[in-house]
Order: sequence, then C-alpha cells, then structure tokens
Amino acid sequence: MTRLLAGTIYDRPPVCDRCAKPEAECSCPPIRPPARGVTPPAKQTARLSIEKRKKGKIVSVIRGLPTSENDLAELLSRLKSACGAGGTLDGDAMEIQGDHREKLAQLLAELGYKTK
Repeated sequence: MTRLLAGTIYDRPPVCDRCAKPEAECSCPPIRPPARGVTPPAKQTARLSIEKRKKGKIVSVIRGLPTSENDLAELLSRLKSACGAGGTLDGDAMEIQGDHREKLAQLLAELGYKTK
C-alpha cells in the first residue's frame, strides 16, 4: 500500500498510537473490539401479534427483542424457514407473512425466549 505523501518532504512512516514506535517495530498486542452485550434468551420476552395489511394480507409480528443484544436477521431466517413463509426485518420488529402465532410461540419457546 502506498501512502499519500510517499516520496515528499512530508513523508513520515506510520506510528503506533499506543507505543509511538513505527508500525514495523511495534510489538503491541492487537486491540480487540468490545464484547457485545448479549442477554440470554431466557431473560427476554417476545411479543407476538398479527396485523392486517393492504388487500387483507395478514402478517405475524414479533416485537420486544432488542436489536443490539440479538442477531435478529439470523433468528428471522430460522423462523421463516420453520414457518415456510416470507418475511422481513422492520427496525426492531420481525414480520412473517401469514398468521403463525402458535407456531412462532412454540419455536421461540424451544429457543428459550418467553412469549406474550
């Protein structure tokens, strides 16, 4: 990788922010990103409901699971495939096409979530 000012009088080798040595001589351990706070499923409550959309379409909606503490995209994928239906992630709400409240409650309970 070439640096922007390489070959000019302003050319300086990059230095480590922690030890101030050139990066080639730095022996600092790599910085790990902070661990994401993950709340166990047993301490979370999913709220199930249905909503009616345009042209009479029914959608099962799951709310109450914080996006910062869950991988909602992966969870939605598992739920959609178990229900055999499409769906989407809309902010902090997961939407699955059709009325699947009973099946979703059972699946979420198997994964350890409480449901209302």
